[in-house]
Amino acid sequence: MPTPDRLLLDTHVWIWLMDGAAGKLTTEIRSRIQAAAGKGQVYVSAISVWEVATLEARGKITLSMDCRTWVDRALGAPGVKFAELTPAIAVDSTRLPDGLHGDPADRILVATARALHGTLVTRDRLVLEYSRKGHVHTVSAET
Repeated sequence: MPTPDRLLLDTHVWIWLMDGAAGKLTTEIRSRIQAAAGKGQVYVSAISVWEVATLEARGKITLSMDCRTWVDRALGAPGVKFAELTPAIAVDSTRLPDGLHGDPADRILVATARALHGTLVTRDRLVLEYSRKGHVHTVSAET
């Protein structure tokens, strides 16, 4: 059973929050994230750090500062915790029930949310559809 206040941010949600685009999130989601942060229950996966660095290195996103500095500051935001990529999460990401698509980052995020017994905040339609099968708890971040 997921812990309702424990939120794992999908990479795009983390970027929006940290780079001033929180308006892309619903008011309800912003409130939930703020409440969870107040309890130290907002998580960012190791794979999201990798995704941010990859997107920035490829010129797909522009960060407000040097990538390492951005990551350090974003992980140091109040109430944010780093969710390590453990061996169990790595293995579980390859054995998710009912066939989530093949994107390794999404599979790791889902496996991390499951390990945390948390809710994945995402706009990813495929992940949101997968959650309807009952194997991970998600909430849509889109406005």
